Amino acid sequence: MASEALARRRVVFGESEVSDFDEGDLPTEVMPLQMGPSHPAMHGTVRITLEVEGEKIKTADVQVGYLHRCFEKEAEYATWTQIFPYTDRLNYVSPMLNNVGYAMAVEKLLAIDTKVPERAQYIRVIVGEISRITDHLTCLAAGAMELGAFTVFFYLMKGREWLYELLEDVSGARLTHSYVRIGGVVADLPDGWPPRLRAVLGKVQSAIRDVDKLLTRNKIFRDRMDGVAVIAKEEAAGWGLTGPVARSTGLAYDVRKDHPYLVYDRFDFDVPVGSAGDNFDRYAVRLEEMFQSMRILEQALAKIPDGPIILDDPRVALPEKRETYNTIEAMIAHFKLVMDGLHVPAGEIYSFSEGGNGELGFYIVSDGTGRPVKCRVRPPCFANVSILPKLLPGLFIADVVPTFGMLNMIGGECDR
Repeated sequence: MASEALARRRVVFGESEVSDFDEGDLPTEVMPLQMGPSHPAMHGTVRITLEVEGEKIKTADVQVGYLHRCFEKEAEYATWTQIFPYTDRLNYVSPMLNNVGYAMAVEKLLAIDTKVPERAQYIRVIVGEISRITDHLTCLAAGAMELGAFTVFFYLMKGREWLYELLEDVSGARLTHSYVRIGGVVADLPDGWPPRLRAVLGKVQSAIRDVDKLLTRNKIFRDRMDGVAVIAKEEAAGWGLTGPVARSTGLAYDVRKDHPYLVYDRFDFDVPVGSAGDNFDRYAVRLEEMFQSMRILEQALAKIPDGPIILDDPRVALPEKRETYNTIEAMIAHFKLVMDGLHVPAGEIYSFSEGGNGELGFYIVSDGTGRPVKCRVRPPCFANVSILPKLLPGLFIADVVPTFGMLNMIGGECDR
C-alpha cells in the first residue's frame, strides 16, 4: 500500500547537537529583505518581501504577478479549439494534463463527455499520467538541486527526458503539445510505442529508486526537510489546498478517486498520504505518486481497446484531410470550424480533474458562439502558494528554498 511505503520512508533521526549559544548575546534589529523575483529559487516569477531578525523570518509578503500570462483574457478572443496552446502554457511542466482538463470542460458543456471514444479516453489517461510523472520528476529534481544534491538533479532530469521523447513521438512537440482535441485526440499512438513506454518506465523506476536511496535517509537532506513548514490537515482543507501538498497532511483527496473521470474507475491504484505535513512528506508523497502513476500506465496499456480516437461529428471535429481536399462539404466544414470555431451551447459549467499539483478546474461560460465569454481556470498552484505567508514566519531564510520548492509553484498557472 502507498501509505505503508510512505511510513517506511518516514525515518526519524535523533536531535542534532546544539550549542548553548544564546542569540540574545548579540544586538539585532528587524531588517527588510527582498527575495526574488530575480532569484534562482524563486523561478523568476515570485517576489517575497521578508522581515528578518538575524536569520529568522518575522513576516513574509508573497507577491506573484511577474510573468504576465493573461490566459483568461486571451481565451476570450480565441475559438474554443485555439485555446489549447494557451492551456499548454499554464503548467508547462505537465501540459497534457491541462489539455485534458480543458477538453473535458468544453465537452461537458457540449453534452458529449460520455460520447468521447473509449480509445481516446485511454490515450488521455496515458499521456496525462506520463505528464504527472514528468511534473513530479521536475519538482523533486529542482528541489534537490537547490539543496545541493546535484546528482539527484541529473538522475531525475534524465528520466524526464526519456518520457519527453515519448510524448514528442505522440504529439510532434517536445513540451507544448497541443495534442488533445474536443471530442478526442489529434492522432493515435505511433506503431511500436507501447513497448517503448514499458521499457522507459522500467528505466525511470530504477532512477527513482536510486534517488530514494540517495535522499530519503540522508541526514543532511532530512535536517533540511523534517519538521519544516508543517501544515495541519485542517489547515489544508481550510485553505483549499489540493494535490501532493494537501495529501502530505493526511488529507486523502484525489479527483481521480473521489470524482472519477475518463476511465480512472477501471484502474487499481492507491492515494499516498503523509502524516506530518512537512516538506519531507511533500517529497515522499510525490515519490510514491510516481510509482502509482506507473501502475495506472501498465493497466492502461494492457486494457486499451481499438477504435476511433476522436468523435465522428462534423460539428465538433475537423474532417479528414483527404475529404477536405476532395469534397466541397468537408472543405466548408473545415473552413467554418477553423474560422468561426465550433458553436458551444449557451450556458456555464465547472469541470475539474487531477493536475500535477492538485485540482485543476475550468469554469467556462458560452453565449452560443464560437468563442467563450469567459474561461476561468482554477489552478492548484495559486491555492497552494496562498498558504506560504503563513508558513514562513518562524523559519530561517534557508528554509524558504525547500519550502517554496516543495509547494512546486508553476508561474504559468499562478500568474495567469
